[in-house]
Parts: sequence; structure tokens; C-alpha cells
Amino acid sequence: MLLSERFFIHGRSARVRKSAQQPANDQSRRQSVLRLVLCAVVLVISLVASLALGAKSIEWPVVVNSLLGNLHDADSIIVLQSRLPRTLLGLLVGIALGISGLLIQSISGNPLAEPGILGVNAGASFAVVLGISLFSVHSPLLYWFYAFSGAMVTSLAVYAIGRFGVQQMDPVRFILVGVAVGAVLTGFSSGLTLLNPAAFDQFRFWSAGSLDIRDLDRALLALPGVLSGTLLALYLSRSLNALSMGEELAATLGSRPLLTQSLALLAIALLCGTATAAAGPITFVGLMIPHLARRIVGNDHLLLVPCVLLTAPILLLWSDIVGRVIIAGELRVSIVTAFIGAPVLIWLARRQTSPGRQ
Repeated sequence: MLLSERFFIHGRSARVRKSAQQPANDQSRRQSVLRLVLCAVVLVISLVASLALGAKSIEWPVVVNSLLGNLHDADSIIVLQSRLPRTLLGLLVGIALGISGLLIQSISGNPLAEPGILGVNAGASFAVVLGISLFSVHSPLLYWFYAFSGAMVTSLAVYAIGRFGVQQMDPVRFILVGVAVGAVLTGFSSGLTLLNPAAFDQFRFWSAGSLDIRDLDRALLALPGVLSGTLLALYLSRSLNALSMGEELAATLGSRPLLTQSLALLAIALLCGTATAAAGPITFVGLMIPHLARRIVGNDHLLLVPCVLLTAPILLLWSDIVGRVIIAGELRVSIVTAFIGAPVLIWLARRQTSPGRQ
């Protein structure tokens, strides 16, 4: 056979294989989009359920009429002044925790990484303790400022220590540094609150992690930080896909790993600092949801980020609903997520494969 004929046959077979793979890829993407639509429907149901269910159940027509301003009775007051603010806060905090968890797992390559485990929540909490103890901070706006500053400084410190003296990010080293920094900051926070009883009384309610608010101010304060962090995560989606293949290969493909990691850390600080300031430390949401999203849409960050955006609030809202239904005095949402998250953490730790870098 002539050499030209071999090249013709080889090129034709390659085109045939590519054309055969294209419908499968298109079908897989369509299925992922349909799953995202289903997640959006479940989120809407969860939002309505958060308004209707609790220590006192309220019928759906009453909820709708209350939102439309057609009712002004006791049930309407419960919906508008209690459940609507906490539902909106649960939506924003869930988005923030889920996306920050996904970003941490993506830049570190560690499937067990999340803001709480890596000390980011501890840094935000320590900054709030400093504000309460030294400057008598009381307003939600100042809570956000201190929590964001603490989350940002802690993220940079963990990243700098983890990268010191090495060319590439070591996932095990990264998480060990985060745990160590978080433990130190938690110890400092405990010491400061024990030395200042007034600060302890103020901090212990905030540190429990709750969505129980009575007005929309805290949710509105959280909106800019969550929105900017989410947009930054969406912008980084393609770069995170390249980074998931390794820093060297990402650089070969034209990506800039250091810039991607730096911008991702900024987004993590925005999201985690805002969530911690608004609702207190809530753990395990950022650990569980990225793994669930990978099972739903795969490892493409162009689909992962929207999927996390939709599914993380579902988990947080239903955890809050369960806490309200089980105990009339309302079990804190952070406790419910811990009950769910601890078995998930054990299961992930026992797995031998790492879904963060496949």
C-alpha cells in the first residue's frame, strides 16, 4: 500500500472516531444541563419549603399571599419577618460555602479540603473575636469586615506556608498546614473570650452557626460578597479545568496557575468571610457538596460551579428546616450539617481514589 493511501485511511478513521465521539459528548452535556435544570427546580421547592415548614407549618396559599402582600395576620408576620430573611440568608450562605469548598478542593487537589478544615473559618472567627474584645464591635457590617479580613489573611498564610520551599502544591501538606493554623487561631479565640466574659457572651451566640435572623439587613450585607465571589469563580472555570491536570501541564496549555490560585484564594476569602460573618462558622457544606456535584455533572468546572451554586443552598435550607421541625426552640443549622457531614467525611477519608484530580 502506498504511503499516501495509508495517511488517507488513517486520517479518515480518525475523523470517523471523532465524529462518533461528538454525539456522545453532546448527549452527555445535554444530560448534565437537564440535571442542572432539575437541581434548579429542587432549589425552588426548597425555598418555598423553608418559608412554609418549621415549628408551625403554614399552608402554601398563605405563604404566597403573604409574599404578595395580600395578608397581614400572624402567619404573614412569621413568613415575612422571620422565615423570609433566614431563607434568603440560607440561599446566600449555602452558595458561598459550596463554591468556596469547590475552589479549595480544586486549587489544592485535595478532596477532603474545605474552609473549616483549612482554617479559613477559624481565621474569620478569630478576627471577629478581636473586633468584639478590643473594639466592642456589634454591627453586622463590622462583623463582615473583620470576618473577611481574617479569612483573607488566613487563606494567604496557609497558601504561603504550604507553598514555601516547594515547586508544586502538595495536597497533604496543604491540609496539614490548614489544620495547624486553624487549631492555633481557635486556641487564641478561646483564650480571648475566656479573659473577656462580655465578649464571650456576645461571641457564643454568633459562633454557634445559625440562620436565625429577624430582618433582611444581614442578607443584604452578604449579597455583594457572595455575588462577587461567585462571579469570580465562574470566570475561573476554564482555568480550573486546566489546573486540574497539573500545574506543569496547565502552564504548557497557556494557563497561568499562580494567577489562577491567587484569584481563587481571593474568591474563597470573599465567600467564606461573608458566610462566616453573616451566619457564623458552618462546616461540612463545602466538603460534601462538591463531591455531590461531581457525581451529577462530572468534573468540568463550567458545569460544576453552577451545580454547586444550586445544590449547596438545598442542603443548608433543608438542614435548617430539620432543625426547626425537630426542636421547637430550633436546633442550630451548624449542628445538623455536622451530623450529616461527619459520616460523609469518614466515608471520603476511607476512599482510595481522589475525585479532585481525575
